[in-house]
Amino acid sequence: MEMITALVYIAIFPGFFFLAVYGTALQWADRKICAVMQNRVGPPWYQTLADFIKLASKEVIIPDGADVKMFKALPYIAVAAVITAMLFIPITSSPIYSFQGDMIAVVYLLTIPTATFFLAGWSSTSPYASFGSMRVMTQLFGYEVPMLLSLVGPAILAGSWSIYDISAYFSTNPKMLFFQIIGFIVSLLSVQGKLERVPFDTPHAKNEIVGGQFTEYSGILLGLFNLSIDMEMVVCAALINAIFLGGSWQLGGWASIVLFLIKTFAIVFLFTAIKAMMARVRIDQMVKFCWKYLAPLAMIQIIVDICLKYTLLK
Repeated sequence: MEMITALVYIAIFPGFFFLAVYGTALQWADRKICAVMQNRVGPPWYQTLADFIKLASKEVIIPDGADVKMFKALPYIAVAAVITAMLFIPITSSPIYSFQGDMIAVVYLLTIPTATFFLAGWSSTSPYASFGSMRVMTQLFGYEVPMLLSLVGPAILAGSWSIYDISAYFSTNPKMLFFQIIGFIVSLLSVQGKLERVPFDTPHAKNEIVGGQFTEYSGILLGLFNLSIDMEMVVCAALINAIFLGGSWQLGGWASIVLFLIKTFAIVFLFTAIKAMMARVRIDQMVKFCWKYLAPLAMIQIIVDICLKYTLLK
């Protein structure tokens, strides 16, 4: 019975089916809102689903010299890592799995898709893909530290490294959320880089290196990589919601799901606004921005939270 329950969590909610459907819907909303902001029409509501079906129906072509097993396995590993990360984030009640330090585990799990993107390009034996994969890793060194530091401050203030405990703390102490604005902004910008969205989309800049790390991918494998990115956007939005917005699980049942959808959509709207307002930056500019501005801002947030924690304990 426990195995069946676990399979339901992984396959349906909050696992693959939920992430795939909601991620696809958010991808369409992102494209549509961005188009409206840029005075364009944008795609019809079924476009993202049609894109996936089209890719799934195409032939998978593996380049000569590529490691066939690795080439085929990487998209599935990316999807599996994203699904696993979602199991630690509360939606309608306490998360499916929770332990002290699960926040670090989620950050680690969300790093695995990035690693698969690097390996996808590096193992493709294509100069464009290899160049894109190097940009993936360079960008990882830029955003990963500010992203982790932005999560440390709320964890210190809540006195826990558990996502559920942090969310519960801020839900009972909502005034403390106002002191997390710096960390919230840093996390938004860091996740924008993690998802390789404008202005941090240099790893797959089509007008520079064709399709970047995914240049040699086609068919269902490319579709799964694209789907993993959409699903990762949901998980990152859910993580930001749980850490910086108090979560949505307190209401319970369908009310929590509706509140979760509203909050995560609002976060994705901010991602879209950043994307629509800014132009692509060079990879060196991205790394410099993360280390020169985002990392110090995240450190300031940590100092603020340490001072708050000390003041509350007195």
